[in-house]
Amino acid sequence: MRRFGRTMVTAALGLAVVGGTAGWASGDDRQTAVTGPPPGTTAWRADTASGRALPDPAGATPREVARFFAGLDEAARGELVRSHPLVVGNLDGAPLPLRYEANRIAVAATGEARYASLAAPDRRILAFDPRGRGQVAEVFGDLEHAEHVSVIVPGSDNDATAYDAARKPATGPAGMAGALRSVAGGSTAVIAWVGYTTPVGVGLDAAGGRLAEAGAVRLARFTQGLDAVGAPDPVLFCHSYGSVVCGLAARHTDATDIVAFGSPGMRAGTAAALRTGARVWAARGPSDWIADIPNVEFAGLGHGADPTSAAFGARRVPAADVRGHTGYFAAGSQSLAAFAAIAKGDVR
Repeated sequence: MRRFGRTMVTAALGLAVVGGTAGWASGDDRQTAVTGPPPGTTAWRADTASGRALPDPAGATPREVARFFAGLDEAARGELVRSHPLVVGNLDGAPLPLRYEANRIAVAATGEARYASLAAPDRRILAFDPRGRGQVAEVFGDLEHAEHVSVIVPGSDNDATAYDAARKPATGPAGMAGALRSVAGGSTAVIAWVGYTTPVGVGLDAAGGRLAEAGAVRLARFTQGLDAVGAPDPVLFCHSYGSVVCGLAARHTDATDIVAFGSPGMRAGTAAALRTGARVWAARGPSDWIADIPNVEFAGLGHGADPTSAAFGARRVPAADVRGHTGYFAAGSQSLAAFAAIAKGDVR
């Protein structure tokens, strides 16, 4: 019994360093998850358009939002963008061009140098929320006319403040999205989705499911918003702690495929337990430190079974040449080629 106790304590301590892109580092900074409707909602609720009440960001479904905007003329749409950019820019179901324009206005209005690059006219910023550490989503490619759509769901240490920070090539949400888009081709749009509050470092937040649960709600609604504007059902590429988010959101999305890579677990014992119609894939490189994390759940810590294990039942993605925890999208890698094939629907 004493040996069992020591084993469980060791496992719990190991789980306290599970997480995202920072490697083996401590992280005790507990984060407050940004949830609920976007900033500016109170003023939005008090306004009207063409004599009609505006859809409540907290209660209206993305399809209801899409129907509302379809009933407005161009002038009324433009007025809402100018008057309520933070709401329109984050409103799932709103027309894509309006969201891009609204977010350019919202980013510029912050007056913060750390966000200035996001307002460049050639960027398609699909969401921007400056609360907390900030959240952002960016489209690579033409989402309005895409035949295939992929969404990158990142892990720890990702937020709007660090989104445009210098990184190694093909790492970070934007680097991963850009790399996938370049290989998958012009008919594929890829979204870098930093749409939830991620853990900082690799402490208790990364070992627990609290932030992932909040993120899963936001991811599910985001995919519903894509559906509401007529985008194809997406492929979710879920890195590290992002795979925990995807695991919890799986049954609430219409994803065709869910790809977990560098994953500490998906809060499910098997792929079937995710209760999704999507095909589930998993990849882990030979030098990824995530392999050293115990795949258990104990006292609320840990994320369960290893998605790359045979018992989990996911389809395996080749990753023998992947280096480290963030090298899955490296140019010429087996994993990037496989990811592109999945993104384009070329794998049966």
